[in-house]
Amino acid sequence: MNSIPIDLSFDIFSRLSSKSIARCRCVSKQWDSMLQRPDFKELFLTRSRFRPRILFALCESGERDELLFFSSPQHQIPYENSSLEVAPDFHMKLPGKGDEEDIWGYASGLMYFPNMWNAKKGEDRVNVICNPSTGLCVDLPKLDLPKLRTDVHSTSYLGFDPIDKQFKVLFITKSSSDHRILTLGTGKMSWREIKCSLTHIIPQGKGICINGVLYYLGRHCGYGSYMIVCFDVRSEKFKFVDGGYIFCYDTKLVNYKGKLGVIVEYWSYDDASVDETVTLDLSIWVLDDIEKQEWSEHEFTLRDDYFFHNHNVSVVGLTADGEIVLLSLEHNFGAFYVLFFNPEGNTLQSVRFRAKHEGLSSGSNTVYAFLNHEEDLEFNIRKTTYAATSSNAQLRGRFESNNIFNALCLSDND
Repeated sequence: MNSIPIDLSFDIFSRLSSKSIARCRCVSKQWDSMLQRPDFKELFLTRSRFRPRILFALCESGERDELLFFSSPQHQIPYENSSLEVAPDFHMKLPGKGDEEDIWGYASGLMYFPNMWNAKKGEDRVNVICNPSTGLCVDLPKLDLPKLRTDVHSTSYLGFDPIDKQFKVLFITKSSSDHRILTLGTGKMSWREIKCSLTHIIPQGKGICINGVLYYLGRHCGYGSYMIVCFDVRSEKFKFVDGGYIFCYDTKLVNYKGKLGVIVEYWSYDDASVDETVTLDLSIWVLDDIEKQEWSEHEFTLRDDYFFHNHNVSVVGLTADGEIVLLSLEHNFGAFYVLFFNPEGNTLQSVRFRAKHEGLSSGSNTVYAFLNHEEDLEFNIRKTTYAATSSNAQLRGRFESNNIFNALCLSDND
């Protein structure tokens, strides 16, 4: 290995998956040291952005509430062969889950679970950050807001600043214009107060972070009209965009080729047909200019007589190439479908996935998907207090306070 130039070694290893990197780190101390270098992790992340994956979270309810994470290469899905079944890679198992009304967040490779509860640990609900690529999680510090009711009309979002490479969690309350923000990976993490010039209501719905700007749907407290709240993660400043094109809270925020897109779904059914044809009309409003508050509308029509009729299907988002991705929202023993709609060719293709893990039951449970997933090996937090089991690490109870978000060279137990 010493005879191979370091640049060539980096080039070879950076083409592997995070799971393969974990195995390679166990080969020798030399490999372990090399694969932990910051310049290698930066190269790996850069390569990962050009080979995005679809991240799946499969829920297991009942006696054991837990989440199982899998992923599959996004650009290598062979959907031209409808008979082929794809087996996604297993990453980790996370005990516990949030309430149904709680909204999960995703930003640049990390997952965020507000109000997570682990029945096995029997503790209070906590906010949890999870890195599926490394298999580790962290409890966030609890909020100390004696003057505010955090249990009513409050929510929180995960954002990422690509310039300073910082993750932040924004906590929003309806009852005040004083909110809180937490910067991850800064030693002793603590919530800071942050001011917002406009008190607003937050309807149920996920936020989305695009190029360092966190977007979420809001409403004016006085007259109830909708707006898009734009929070710059780096400067920590708010901007507000009129949401006159949004007529209901049942919308989905997506990344439309690097811009914010707001999707509204309209379903219709052909009752005259024996094999009922279902039509899905999508209206996507794209925020072309934040400062000028300019929008453009894109309309798409999808028709299908099987998947739309026999499966509970919903739009997940769009790939970087502009394909619209839909997901069957339930899995049976790990089996579920992902549909890809190509607007240019007006084609709808389906892919059957079957996730394999001993923790999956035979019942029907919920599945979630996150597009353009990046595998990040660099992010670390110096205080980790939450336990999870993964394909990269078999973790024991709670971590010591000096552990970091970086356990890759441990046993592979999938």
